Amino acid sequence: MNYPPRPVEATPLAHDRVYRHLRSRIMHGDLPPGQSLTLRGIGREYEVSMTPAREAVRRLVAEGALTMSSSGRITTPELSNERIEELAALRALIEVELASRALPRAHMALIDRLQAINGTIAEAVTHRDAVRYIRTNLEFHRTLYLRAQAPAMLAMAETVWLQMGPTMRALYGRLRRTEPPQFHRLIIAALKAGDEPGLRLAVRSDVTQGLRMLAS
Repeated sequence: MNYPPRPVEATPLAHDRVYRHLRSRIMHGDLPPGQSLTLRGIGREYEVSMTPAREAVRRLVAEGALTMSSSGRITTPELSNERIEELAALRALIEVELASRALPRAHMALIDRLQAINGTIAEAVTHRDAVRYIRTNLEFHRTLYLRAQAPAMLAMAETVWLQMGPTMRALYGRLRRTEPPQFHRLIIAALKAGDEPGLRLAVRSDVTQGLRMLAS
């Protein structure tokens, strides 16, 4: 017996598309802290039914990328100072270890790639493009950490980035940057020199300094 095909919006592919796109927007600071979302609005934006919209939101709530109240109100997280400090400490622990593991595999092609990404970050700063700045800043870190060959640890780092995306958007507005992060140059210099203590210090400073400013 032949069954009619399932509607496109009911397939796992549709749910995954909504999840991945929303996840990317949240991680890269496209949505500010406390932004309200609705299942109906998500469904309309991505041209899907309520079912894949609901499933995408459920996954993002589980990852801490969205919050849902007892009444069902969906928002991006507004982090307390204590939560910002906690996540900054997590970044320091995880990302310093990732950088340290990446150092033995930091060939010149990687260093050249990091320098190119830093140039893109400078362009985002010049154009005051917060989302592009956050996206390329995370690309800088991810490109380095991929060399660590520690996928479970990198997944943990990305979960922290996801929870902090809206907060990073708020931080960018407060910092009023006029140039790329100074510690990126120190990270690159330490990679070139094979300087593990210098690399660990530069990464720790880069991932915590701005966040601690936001929490102060």
